[in-house]
Amino acid sequence: MAEVKPKLVLAYSGGLDTSVILKWLCEKGFDVIAFCANVGQYEEDFSAVKAKALAVGASQCIVTDLRSEFVTDYVFDCIKSNAIYEGRYLLGTSIARPCIAKEMIRIATLEGAQYIAHGATGKGNDQVRFEMCAQALSPTIKCVAPWRDAEFIESFKGRSDLLAYCNKHGIPVDAKPKANYSIDENLFHTSYESGQLEDAACGPEEEMFKMTVSPQAAPDQSETVVIDFVKGVPTKITNKTDGTVKTDPLEIFLYCNTIAGKHGIGRIDIVENRFVGIKSRGVYETPGGTLLREAHMDLEGICMDREVKRITEGMSAEFARLCYNGFWFAPEMELIRHSLDFGQRDVIGEVEIELYKGNIIIKGRTSPKALYNADLASMDIEGGGDAFDYNPADAEGFIRINAVRLKTYAALRAKDGL
Repeated sequence: MAEVKPKLVLAYSGGLDTSVILKWLCEKGFDVIAFCANVGQYEEDFSAVKAKALAVGASQCIVTDLRSEFVTDYVFDCIKSNAIYEGRYLLGTSIARPCIAKEMIRIATLEGAQYIAHGATGKGNDQVRFEMCAQALSPTIKCVAPWRDAEFIESFKGRSDLLAYCNKHGIPVDAKPKANYSIDENLFHTSYESGQLEDAACGPEEEMFKMTVSPQAAPDQSETVVIDFVKGVPTKITNKTDGTVKTDPLEIFLYCNTIAGKHGIGRIDIVENRFVGIKSRGVYETPGGTLLREAHMDLEGICMDREVKRITEGMSAEFARLCYNGFWFAPEMELIRHSLDFGQRDVIGEVEIELYKGNIIIKGRTSPKALYNADLASMDIEGGGDAFDYNPADAEGFIRINAVRLKTYAALRAKDGL
């Protein structure tokens, strides 16, 4: 009777590392099912990836188009929460990992696989994200991480060892020169790190960018778009300059990438703190995400209560931290997402934006749920109308009461001679 090999689902990209890993896992006695997630990688040939996986030794290669699900269930959740890690990073890699992990577990369950594997390094965040998400969805799943395996690390100390292994086993290698940095791509962003970028003083090369032009090379003519939101989610974008209209969620986001990238919007170069405790330098371009986040935050200003806004700002920071650290399917994330959804119930309306040479210029906003009242806010109109009974003279008592603790503290400092 033929030996029954344990089934394993490998997150496979078709690149050098995961191709070597695929063959190595086969040699270790696994029945490897290669899985490739289409989350909007730039110009990826998925038929070639599939053919390569099968040629290297996978029993099958499953390619799943996750783009629509990625936008509606993950990217738009980031937008409506205003999520941004450490005040700068829009979570482009972080947000893709739970989407990919969920599909890996679906395939593993369907195929009866007891194992999953990935090519994430032992120093990065992705190993944590993949495995935390996978185990939250399937508590019994086992994970194989070759870049943490002593035997694998001893065998492959660098790129030359990987290439020699490919030559030995007849694994085709891309003949194109390899960039001196690593790239992660999805429709939300493209990120660049390692290699020459590990020198934090070394600026990125202009030719490496894929989704954006530099602001200096952007058109001299601006464009104006109107973005509609319902419950914090983008539902429509209209280009007032050329008449383009998009209403499908995926098409909305892809068009936001196109129009914002055209005008040089969405580039950042940062040093961030990885969950594992190491600082990391990364260069990112997130054109559509940057545009939508700015529009959404502006709309919140007109239709979200002040105290609700204050509380959700704290939850937004926690959302970003949990997403970055791999806790997408954790109970605390579920609590925060439901709470943020409740806060978004009246974030409805449209924002008009001018795009020009790297700038997002808000031109105006309207909402049927607006809390803004022009008469109440006006410096030219006394009070705010019969419905508000606002008397400016009341501000004197308001100020006096709020100043009590300040005066008490000042008196104590004066007594101490400070």
